[in-house]
Amino acid sequence: MKIEIIKCLNDNYSYLIYEKETNIVSIVDPSEFSPCEKEISKYKKLDYILNTHHHVDHVDGNIRLKNKYNSRVLGFDGDKDRIPGIDITLKKNQSYKIGNLNFRVIFIPGHTKGHIAFYFENEKTVFTGDTLFSLGCGRVFEGTHVDMLNSLNKLKILPPETKVYCGHEYTKTNLDFCLKYDPENARLKEKSTEIKLKLNSNLPTIPTSISDELKTNIFLRCNDNVIKQALNLKDATDQEVFTKLRDLKDTF
Repeated sequence: MKIEIIKCLNDNYSYLIYEKETNIVSIVDPSEFSPCEKEISKYKKLDYILNTHHHVDHVDGNIRLKNKYNSRVLGFDGDKDRIPGIDITLKKNQSYKIGNLNFRVIFIPGHTKGHIAFYFENEKTVFTGDTLFSLGCGRVFEGTHVDMLNSLNKLKILPPETKVYCGHEYTKTNLDFCLKYDPENARLKEKSTEIKLKLNSNLPTIPTSISDELKTNIFLRCNDNVIKQALNLKDATDQEVFTKLRDLKDTF
């Protein structure tokens, strides 16, 4: 499984997946046609388009790419009326095979009601769209804070070595937010140096890993006493802590 990171729009990432044995080419969340087409043209084909959710900055390339390459568009069954060009509808926990690659659909609402992740277990890789970011999580738009926390809890129990490919380059802002409420975190400080080096070299900070996120992403650590004390929520529930964090991040 070869993954090419494609920079789109101002801070979006789309991902080309190439499976060598069967020569299958797929793309996750084609935000815009031109940068995606530039990468796809190296392979001269596009078999599948995988959409995590319906927002235009994740699906805007669907129709032009589908028309050019006769690709098949995959998306969540509950969003079949909102994903342009959808051909194949996917259900919660469904397994699906593209070439020799198998992925499982993880239903992770909150950012939208029909948000999903694509989890390639054998390749230890998950595409999380706008739900789990490096050092952060997505805004709650169509769902609820309960939905988002439950969705993050589904992702945080994936194997620690799982690589996380998310939908945006939000890492620096997320880093600053995490440091504000967890300033003594040794791994977070190390990650700060790594992130700055990558960004200064115009390189993506993605992928991250579940292991690193569990150590550094405060949205995955709502039961951590350090975070609770920083928020003056010593006896609060995980849900109360998460809601407070998300509200603070919305105005950060």
